[in-house]
Amino acid sequence: METVTTKQEVRNRVKEWRKQGLSIGLVPTMGFLHEGHESLIRRSAAENDRTVVSIFVNPMQFGKNEDLETYPRDFQRDKKSCEQAGADLIFHPSPEEMYPPRFYSYVDMDTITEGLCGSGRPGHFRGVCTVVSKLFHIAAPDRAYFGQKDAQQLAVIKKMVRDLDFDLEVVGCPTVREADGLAKSSRNTYLSEEERKASVILHKALARAETLLHQGEKDPETIKNEMMRMIRSEPLAQIDYIELVDGENLQPAAVLEKPALIAAAVKLGKTRLIDNYMWE
Repeated sequence: METVTTKQEVRNRVKEWRKQGLSIGLVPTMGFLHEGHESLIRRSAAENDRTVVSIFVNPMQFGKNEDLETYPRDFQRDKKSCEQAGADLIFHPSPEEMYPPRFYSYVDMDTITEGLCGSGRPGHFRGVCTVVSKLFHIAAPDRAYFGQKDAQQLAVIKKMVRDLDFDLEVVGCPTVREADGLAKSSRNTYLSEEERKASVILHKALARAETLLHQGEKDPETIKNEMMRMIRSEPLAQIDYIELVDGENLQPAAVLEKPALIAAAVKLGKTRLIDNYMWE
């Protein structure tokens, strides 16, 4: 496994692999890798001849009062995770390498970026779309792998690929969870012991919503109210949002039909956690 820090180095390796007729998978990450990231890398390694993992804390997708400076970083640990999971190349650029002086170009999207996480994080998805489109151009993968925990991000990237005619497949991979159901996330390390215990309420509320759906309940307000009741029963949890939307365009649904997305964000102390259930 090799680590490079410049766009040109990635392009050079990709050209060499292409000459050999090899397929390429890309796993974009912001580092501080956990079992969820490793599952993406393993799947890419199984489905492609070569796998590129990008490790880049993208400043463009953080708001003014968000955790860019304190976002967890441990590159040496990340390298071990990548190697064990089967990566062939790590792309670990600096912000200056990705956004050189006089960088004026952005990739943006409306409609499906306006609700859910987009409503409280203006500019976030412009940052996501811009950096991911750059990574697609740099690594030129056949397939790119993203976790379903970030359901809105996955939908946004799939839509961007269709709209802008990127020649690659976007692969959504199942959420990896702790034994008690909490979705794996780099931000879980922010939780205090008491907050960590309380955090399971998010998964429990989504599990309850799933049960109601399977019992035939299709009224979004009924399901949302039940989720709100459950989360509010946990004193440390503060609801950021609970949304029940169409699973393709992420617009509010009057009546739930497959595919539908139930997405929620909860704050525990200073930590914001997201999770979702896709009804398909």
